[in-house]
Amino acid sequence: MSGPGPLITPTLERVQTGVEAFDELVMGGLPRGRTTVVGGTPGSGKTVFATQFLAHGIAHDDEAGVFVTFEESPADIEANLSGFGWDLAGWREAGRLAFVDASPNDSDEMVVGDFDLSALLARVLHAVDAVGAKRVVLDSLAQLFDHFIADQTLVRRELFRISSALKQAGLTVLMTAERNSEYGEITRHRFEEFVADSVVILRNVLGRERRRRTIEVLKMRGSRHVEGEAPFTMLAGRGIVAVPLSSLRLEQHSSSKRVTSGNAELDAMCGGGFFRDSVTLVSGATGTGKTLLVTNYLAGGVKAGERALLMGFEESRGQLFRNAGSWGVDLEAMEAQGSLKVVCLYPEAQSLPDHLLTIQGLIEEFGPDRIAVDSLSALERIAPESGFREFLISLTSYIKKHEIAALCTATSKSLVGGQSASEQHISTLTDSIILLRYVQQQHAMNRGLMILKMRGSEHSKDIREFAIDGQGMHLGVAVSSAPNVFGDPAQDDPGPASS
Repeated sequence: MSGPGPLITPTLERVQTGVEAFDELVMGGLPRGRTTVVGGTPGSGKTVFATQFLAHGIAHDDEAGVFVTFEESPADIEANLSGFGWDLAGWREAGRLAFVDASPNDSDEMVVGDFDLSALLARVLHAVDAVGAKRVVLDSLAQLFDHFIADQTLVRRELFRISSALKQAGLTVLMTAERNSEYGEITRHRFEEFVADSVVILRNVLGRERRRRTIEVLKMRGSRHVEGEAPFTMLAGRGIVAVPLSSLRLEQHSSSKRVTSGNAELDAMCGGGFFRDSVTLVSGATGTGKTLLVTNYLAGGVKAGERALLMGFEESRGQLFRNAGSWGVDLEAMEAQGSLKVVCLYPEAQSLPDHLLTIQGLIEEFGPDRIAVDSLSALERIAPESGFREFLISLTSYIKKHEIAALCTATSKSLVGGQSASEQHISTLTDSIILLRYVQQQHAMNRGLMILKMRGSEHSKDIREFAIDGQGMHLGVAVSSAPNVFGDPAQDDPGPASS
């Protein structure tokens, strides 16, 4: 390859890690026969990542592995990681996995002077031959440096010798190392520049009183990879699951089929209903009727023979069923007949990546034709701005890819107008936006509805008054004058002007 820039080898053979969605970030997996350093602070998931790499090779690629441990005993590793569904003990007994226990003992002496790891290398190569290994993990090299502190340069030299020997043997090697902070030097002892062809960073950053885990491919010599951090989580029975935005593609089909909103008058305003694979945002202040629209949307789908899923993050099942009953809708009966599934969770119960994976799992399990999320604002408060937007992009992309109609609610910040943070983030990601506002007219405060946006369709531009009673929502006449529907700009937070 001529010209400036790093040499890129698109045909480099890959080794899948088994970390869901991570392999997409590295174009199919880690380069075969090369060394990767995985760095992270304590508790970031380094040992889980390394073990998952070995487990996938054994269970799915028929590639035996060797685990060299400098920190925990093999028995502790087998016990601590049993919850992820990996039968480490069974693989060890079957000759598919070998442990090399290099963890320090209290009686070990600090080595000064002629230090080398020849004996360790011999043990590792013997274990490789014994099980026919293709993959090797060394976890964690920080213990090696901390124990043999006399001459760090000698330790780096010996690590380079081990790395070179394993590379010459055609082995794919993964080394884990400690970091002092989430952002800064790649590893505490700065040995990666001597041994690593690739560097992966795991982070566990505290924000808004919650931890946010991310994974980043910092370096991959001679090979393409996706840049930037991707959120991930750790799940029982699955291990590490990444949620990379960069793996998403705008490849979903666009359907011209319409589905009902559950309200005939609103369908007429929308030009015949929502599109089959569209995402609609309903934004309004508290009490404007967002959950009522959700209820009608679910009931309309069930009446049309569709399956519907409701994800509730603000009210309990009992509250949702009671409120729906006051509008003449029996959600409990719909769920009993199998046409509706209602799942209510506290937003703080888990991270946004966990919520996303929960929703994806429910969609795969239940197979809904439509889904409602009430509300996005409840989820927005548990994550930083970038994390929330990542969640929204991943959620809407997944829904569209599966051609599911979606209705999401967001709470606006003032009674008569103003945008919610959720609305600002999701407005460009949605196909339709319905605004519910309190309309101040003379001595009364009424409710108003407006379709602000409906991509690919003609729709009413009117602001319609509506009333709520025991039969639900009833749209009235168009409002002739409503200067405060969108709020008083002087009272809202300043922001960039839109064109």
